Amino acid sequence: MAEALEKISNIERRVRATVPVGPLQDQINQRFKQLTKTARVQGFRPGKVPLSIIKRQFGPDIKTEVYSKAIEDKFGTVIEENKVQVAGMPDIQHEPLANINDDFEFTATFEIFPEVKDIDVGKIKVTDYEAEVKDSDVKKTIDTIAVQRCTFKSVKRASKMGDKVKIQMESFLDGEKIEDTGNENIEFVLGDPKRVKEIDQEIVGLKVNEEKDFEVKYPKDHEPSQLANKSVKYHIKMLEVGEPLMPKIDAAFAKSLGVDSGDIKQMNKEIKASLVDEVIVRKKASLKRQIFAEIVKISKIELPKSLVTMEINRMMQTMQQNIERQGGSAKDINFQPEMFEARARETSTLRLVLANLVDKNKLQANDEQIKEKVKSFAGNYDDPEKAIKWFYEDKQRLSEPAALATEDNVVEWVSTKCKKTKKNITVDELMELQPNG
Repeated sequence: MAEALEKISNIERRVRATVPVGPLQDQINQRFKQLTKTARVQGFRPGKVPLSIIKRQFGPDIKTEVYSKAIEDKFGTVIEENKVQVAGMPDIQHEPLANINDDFEFTATFEIFPEVKDIDVGKIKVTDYEAEVKDSDVKKTIDTIAVQRCTFKSVKRASKMGDKVKIQMESFLDGEKIEDTGNENIEFVLGDPKRVKEIDQEIVGLKVNEEKDFEVKYPKDHEPSQLANKSVKYHIKMLEVGEPLMPKIDAAFAKSLGVDSGDIKQMNKEIKASLVDEVIVRKKASLKRQIFAEIVKISKIELPKSLVTMEINRMMQTMQQNIERQGGSAKDINFQPEMFEARARETSTLRLVLANLVDKNKLQANDEQIKEKVKSFAGNYDDPEKAIKWFYEDKQRLSEPAALATEDNVVEWVSTKCKKTKKNITVDELMELQPNG
């Protein structure tokens, strides 16, 4: 039969095609001849294996390899002739290739990238936040730095928020032990914003060698989601309580922050300038999050399952790597694809719409914009010039800065056309904005 492209749905297609075996026979024979010179078969010296034995022993594998390549080529030709973009891997069906001697048929079912319709960016509504850096913000920043640089002195009193504690811990979920420090111990500062506050509140008041059992109910939106809306029982033994000793805000403190003169006023001035820069970054990040969330909200796209599945796998792999990087064990967590599906669909939708916006409105980042983004990345390294050189040594390393610079172009383009409402907030409020804010 002649090749044909069948439409199954808006994004599903099926190719039916015939592969003629005759033109492939020369390739198969050539492979056989090569093997007569190199194949190692028990009972024969290299180069002396009869062709009949080569065909019997290696024939099925060679035929499978040659026919598989022919299917791949035929499929590619049909796709190119019909000008379709394949999303994901095709599902190819055929009879066992090793048993084939005559022309054979195959079918390939696959998904294509969907049509992305233009969106009305004028319907997008975002909040443009304004935050003025005040002296109180500078003082709070200095206090935070001081807390980060404090030392701890062992004390015999009961623990309080702000103390560093050393504990042994066991935890239980649905009657099964899910964590046990054993003879090891863990250290942390009570009240650290990154910690579960309900646990720290239970630990407050314990003295060295005291033990306590308690239960914590995790919220519905807790991450990781395995503990969301679950009650976990804890057994804690206090091993050590450390009282914080705060550093003095003096010339030595200023010098430790890079102010060579040790001038406190100069230190305050530089911290304020740094906060102003951070406010600008946070404002841009907030605007970007809002615009991207609104783009997803107003976009209606029939997503290929293969795209969503690939994104789910990418997210699962990233989370596993993050857990391992933080010293955890990802193998103890039973990741389920459904946990990531909603976010994967949003991300896939966003990528398709952004690609359409970039293409239709010529928003691709230029060389100068990419260079500026690389410089921004390089600023985080000890030797920025060396870092810049590293990026440009391999063009593939420019893919991330190029993508981010292009996203900046999209955000700037949309922000000139969407509806923006200005709102004055404090620096703290800006820093604590939710991901969709």
